[in-house]
Amino acid sequence: MDPRAKKEITIFQALIPVIFLVISLFFTLQKFEGDPHIPILASAGVAALVAMKSGYQWNELENGVVETIKMSMSAILILMIIGMIIGTWILSGVVPTMIYYGLQILSPGIFLVATTLICAVVSLATGSSWTTAGTVGIALIGIGQGLEIPLEIVAGAIISGAYFGDKMSPLSDTTNLAPSMAGSDLFDHIRHMIYTTGPSLIISLILFGILGFKYAGNNMDTASINVILDGLTGQFTISPLLLIPPILVIGMVILKIPAIPGLIGGTVIGGVFATIFQGAGMSDIINAAHYGFESNTGLESIDNLLTRGGLDSMMWTVSLILCAMAFGGIMEKSGMLHAIAKQILKYANSTGSIILSTILTSIAMNLIAGDQYLSIVIPGRMYKDIYDEKGLHPKNLSRVLEDSGTLSSPLIPWNTCGSFMWQTLGVHPFAYLPYAFLNLINPIVSIFYGYTGITMERIDNGSSKENEHTA
Repeated sequence: MDPRAKKEITIFQALIPVIFLVISLFFTLQKFEGDPHIPILASAGVAALVAMKSGYQWNELENGVVETIKMSMSAILILMIIGMIIGTWILSGVVPTMIYYGLQILSPGIFLVATTLICAVVSLATGSSWTTAGTVGIALIGIGQGLEIPLEIVAGAIISGAYFGDKMSPLSDTTNLAPSMAGSDLFDHIRHMIYTTGPSLIISLILFGILGFKYAGNNMDTASINVILDGLTGQFTISPLLLIPPILVIGMVILKIPAIPGLIGGTVIGGVFATIFQGAGMSDIINAAHYGFESNTGLESIDNLLTRGGLDSMMWTVSLILCAMAFGGIMEKSGMLHAIAKQILKYANSTGSIILSTILTSIAMNLIAGDQYLSIVIPGRMYKDIYDEKGLHPKNLSRVLEDSGTLSSPLIPWNTCGSFMWQTLGVHPFAYLPYAFLNLINPIVSIFYGYTGITMERIDNGSSKENEHTA
């Protein structure tokens, strides 16, 4: 018998690197306060050892890693371009203008609704829920406290709005990561998320409107908001014309223009507008695109909000993707992901049960691994073949990954997102969890669509909708 003959990977062997990943991530993130990169690479090494013990050669596994990385190269390029867009859009005043007008809609009578919408606008503009919560969110917490609105409700509105924008913004790293894992197009992914995220936002706004009704007569101290408004107008020329670039990007989504040339165009437009409206020179534009924009107003709230962007700012995420692809490539090439998926398929035969399994797996990764990115990467690699076999379009998978992985992350105290929100807003995640309506409703809507077949598009370009949802 050939000693190099491959043995079929068992479920127990497949779980060895997964268990190692969970344990190493827990200690690295929680005890040593490190980043997830090294544990993921170490887990890839463990997976390689298990695979080689079963007869796989290193060259085979290496080819699997390379092939998997190739699949993510489009997303990596997009992330790098998005870093450039953020830098030039802040320099040009596009992002400050969106934030400025977003803050203008604040009204005492609809404070919770306005808080959700403001955070949604800011997060859409910046592509970052963390930045939104750490700047505008802190100001809104202060205003809510002055209005004597329970802070857990205010925090729930901030989280709902911030994660709506983070989820729907083409500038968000998770919004780019999910379609990369699923094999779908960025703009197709964003359009497809409207079906679940749109109704979830509307329901959330109605609930916040009902909750906030009794606070309508309270007086509001807007001093902290005015500080931000004055800081923006003092540093930038604010004009409605600066809303043209984001409108053009939305137009690109609608017209189905490929993501990379469309986003490069957005970067160029940002540079042109920086020259026209802010008087920026070519060196300013190049530096902002490469290294990001640096705000030096002396106001911490403004500087924290606007010091970001640039190609370099995306390198942390790019390196994480490469590490995750190394782990996923070995797990996939050796058949470990297939072994795990096969066990899941025993209980997930209908479209609805597959959607439910994907959502529960993503939430479980957020609970166990404590990292938002891994809740997208690992389930994305696990379930991709299952969705293909069932004839489900990849954008269904990418949508579900965000409906669950992205949105459940801030609700878990030991997750990196939950920990950040806890420290930033001063409210425990378990306290604001019942009021983070968007984060709770969106996965339910996604599961409902899975079992009813609504918006579940098939691989044949959606010409036939999913009807086979019976077990």
